[in-house]
Amino acid sequence: MIRSFIPSLINKASIAVVFAAVVIIATLDLGVRGATEGDLTKIRQPAVAGGFYPSDPDEVARMVDESLENANVPKLPAPVAIVSPHAGYVYSGHVAGHSYALLRGRAIDRVVVISPSHVESFQGASVYDGGGYATPLGVIRVDVEFAKRLAESSPRITISGSGHDYGRRQRGEHALEVQLPFLQRVLSDFSLVPVVMGEQSYETCRALGVALANLIDGPGTIIVASSDLSHFHGYDEAVRLDSKVCGAVERWDYFSLSRNFSTRTWEACGGGPIVAAMIAAERLGANKAIVLDYANSGDVPVGDRDRVVGYMSAAFVKDPAAPDFDVAIDLQVTPKERERLLALARRSVEAAVKSGKTVDADGTAGLLGDDLGAFVTLKINGQLRGCIGYVVPMKPLCETVRDVAAFAAVRDRRFDPVSKQELDQLEYEISVLSPIRRVTDVDKIVVGKHGLLIRKGDREGLLLPQVASDRGWDTETFLAHTCRKAGLPEDAWKSEQTDIFAFTAVVFDEHSIGDD
Repeated sequence: MIRSFIPSLINKASIAVVFAAVVIIATLDLGVRGATEGDLTKIRQPAVAGGFYPSDPDEVARMVDESLENANVPKLPAPVAIVSPHAGYVYSGHVAGHSYALLRGRAIDRVVVISPSHVESFQGASVYDGGGYATPLGVIRVDVEFAKRLAESSPRITISGSGHDYGRRQRGEHALEVQLPFLQRVLSDFSLVPVVMGEQSYETCRALGVALANLIDGPGTIIVASSDLSHFHGYDEAVRLDSKVCGAVERWDYFSLSRNFSTRTWEACGGGPIVAAMIAAERLGANKAIVLDYANSGDVPVGDRDRVVGYMSAAFVKDPAAPDFDVAIDLQVTPKERERLLALARRSVEAAVKSGKTVDADGTAGLLGDDLGAFVTLKINGQLRGCIGYVVPMKPLCETVRDVAAFAAVRDRRFDPVSKQELDQLEYEISVLSPIRRVTDVDKIVVGKHGLLIRKGDREGLLLPQVASDRGWDTETFLAHTCRKAGLPEDAWKSEQTDIFAFTAVVFDEHSIGDD
C-alpha cells in the first residue's frame, strides 16, 4: 500500500536524516544516468524525497506509474509545453499524471523545467550552475551548454545556485524537484535545463520565454511549467478562483494572467513559469491550450476542505485547426444587458460625484457575472470628458463597469473631476473587451475591429477600436498612435522588444442599445 507523505508532519531532524541517506544512495548506488564525468563537479541532491514524494526508488516509481496509468488524456499533437503541479504526490500526483502521460512515447531528449522559488527571493531567473539533478531514481544530466546560451541571451537570466541550493532557512526548493521522477518514468534518456524564477514580473517572464523560443530548435525539447494554483481558501472559493486561471490559460490570455498574478487578483505560485512557458510555446508555433485536469487538495482523503491548494495540468500544442487571434471570442451582450450596464454606469457616476459613495452592482446573471475587461467613456456634446477601464478581466462585468464609470468621472487625470452641474449633460459609452492575444502579424489587424495594447519594457499604451475608425486611421497610423499613448517613439512597434496585443470590443451607448 502506498504511504501518505505529508510535508507538514516531517520535522527538520527527519529531513536531515532523509537528505543524508539519499546523498549516499545517489552517489554510491544509482550511478549517473546520462551524465558525463565532467558534469559531476556539482550534483544537486534531493531535498524533499521522503517528504513530498517517497525516498525509496521502488516506491516512488510505483507511485508515479499509478498516477500515469490512472490519467485519462485526449489524443493530442505533441505538446510544446505542459503545466504540472508541485505539491506532495499524495495531493497532486494524480493531476500531474495527466500532463506527463502525454509525453510517453515521445522523442524528447531535453526538458526545460521552470519553477518558482519558495525558499529565497532574487532578481530574474536562475539556471542551475551544476552538472546534474538527483532523485531516488538517479541523476539527470544538466545540459550545461544550453544553460550557458540561455543565460547569455538576457541579463535577467543567470547561471547560479540561487533557488536550487538550500536557502537561508536550510530548506531546499521542492517545486522543480518533484517534477523529475515523473520525467524519469516517461522518458528514457534526456538532459535537463533547470530554471528557478526568483521573481515573476512580466519582463522576466518575457525574457525567459523569448530566449527559450530562440534557442529551442526542434520538437525534441519540451518545456514544463511547475505551478500550483490558489492557496488556503475554502473548497468552493478555491474552485471559483482557480476556474478563472484555467479559463485564461485555455483562452491563451497570458497577458491577463501575468497582470492578475502580479496584483494577487488571481493566484498561482508558479504563475511566472506558466506565463513564460506560454510565451515560449506561442513563439514556437503552439496555438492551442488544453486544461487536462483540475483538482485541489480537498479532493483526496487526507485533504482538509477548509484550507485547500489548487492544482492544474495543461498542455500547449500546435493545432492546425485552431483559429488565429483575429477570430475573436464572440461576446454577445444582449439589449437588456446593455441597458442595465448603462444604467449602472450612470448611477455609479452620480453617486461618485454627489457623495463619493459606491453603489451596489446588482445583477450578476449571464454575461454580467463573467470576469471581463471594460472601459466607460464619458462625453459632453461629443467631446471626451473622461475614459478609464480595466484592460484585463479582474471582476465580474457589472462590478467592472460600476468601478470604471466612477473612475472616469473623478479620477481621469487629464480632466478636472466631473461636477454636479455636468451630470445631466454626460453621454455614456461602454466598451466590453474580449480576451487579449499577442499579434504575430500586423497585417491581420483590422481597423475598427481590433483595439491595440502595446508594451515595451515598463511602458504600455492602449487604444480602443473605435478610436482608429473614428479618426480614419490606417493600420500603421493606429500602431504609431498607440506607441505614442505608451510614451514610446511612433515606430517602437517595429522593435523586437515590443509586444503588440489585440482585442475586440462590444461598444454601445444609449443610442445603440439594440445594435448587433
